[in-house]
Amino acid sequence: MRTKLSQFNFDLPEHLIAQHPAEYRDESRLMVVHKDTGKIEHKVFKDFLDYFEENDVLIFNNTKVFPARLYGKKEKTGARIEVFLLRELNKEARLWDVLVDPARKIRVGNKLYFSDEDGNDILVAEVVDNTTSRGRTIRFLFDGTEEEFQKELGILGNTPLPKYIKREATELDRERYQTVYAKEMGAVAAPTAGLHFSRELMKRLEIKGVNFAELTLHIGLGTFRNIDVEDLSKHKMDAEYFRITQDAVDVVNKGKLNKKRVCSVGTTSMRSIETAVSAERLLKPAEGWTNKFIYPPYEFSIADSMVTNLHLPKSSLLIMISAFAGQELTKEAYNQAVKEEYRFFTYGDAMLII
Repeated sequence: MRTKLSQFNFDLPEHLIAQHPAEYRDESRLMVVHKDTGKIEHKVFKDFLDYFEENDVLIFNNTKVFPARLYGKKEKTGARIEVFLLRELNKEARLWDVLVDPARKIRVGNKLYFSDEDGNDILVAEVVDNTTSRGRTIRFLFDGTEEEFQKELGILGNTPLPKYIKREATELDRERYQTVYAKEMGAVAAPTAGLHFSRELMKRLEIKGVNFAELTLHIGLGTFRNIDVEDLSKHKMDAEYFRITQDAVDVVNKGKLNKKRVCSVGTTSMRSIETAVSAERLLKPAEGWTNKFIYPPYEFSIADSMVTNLHLPKSSLLIMISAFAGQELTKEAYNQAVKEEYRFFTYGDAMLII
């Protein structure tokens, strides 16, 4: 029987989509869903500590969000143009894949000017390709070093909050739309399950003897792309770069072989580890691009638990959660989340599935 998109719809009142982060990272709410019994508990995120013991394993995605949203003006007309940096194509040539808005106003050869708060033009870019499926290709005209270029991007760029957050990004978002363990620059969206971990909670988990494994998956905008096919076997995910090192593999496989709890922090960590499964159903080192789309029925190989945010109807993220926890239990958990007015999406509350 085909798995259909319409099975993953539910009524989500718009006011439940969080517009701001919780005051403290680890004080968002936490719903704990027990796969074996169907029990659902309502906790605070710092209670996460109670569900893990010595030598259990947490798998974190250490990607770092770069300030991908720029506001510039078009030469001659001065029209305001939003440029969303998707990925760097060529470091030496400073070529980037971008989305532009409004797209209809941009042509090959157009120059775009990006200014600081005082109106001084800091960066200039030229549109070099208008036909890519992702939008546009632009070349930044900049003579300085790579370090200087990144510094200018950091000054000009804005935190790329998803469009569901109906406000401009603030200075607070620069800190809060980033995990405390973010290291590898390259994502245009945060691995949101990780936003709930404070430095204090990480330290308490460490003291308890919980082991950490880090991998990298640079999240692209495909995470938020609507699924437009009813038959999920026909949906194609955008490819995203990921890397799993031998060090991470050793930590995870030791936990698995010793029958310890192995928890994926977020759907991006889960997609990465499920892309790198050995013939023995253990984790293996890997690097490359993954477009893995996980939907029911699916047999997971590595993690036996996961922490995740509360996702939007018909999203690929909700569909993966349903594959992991079971469709009926997920439906019940989401019914409770709406009834109890949990906060949804990027800055929302969390769910631990064990």
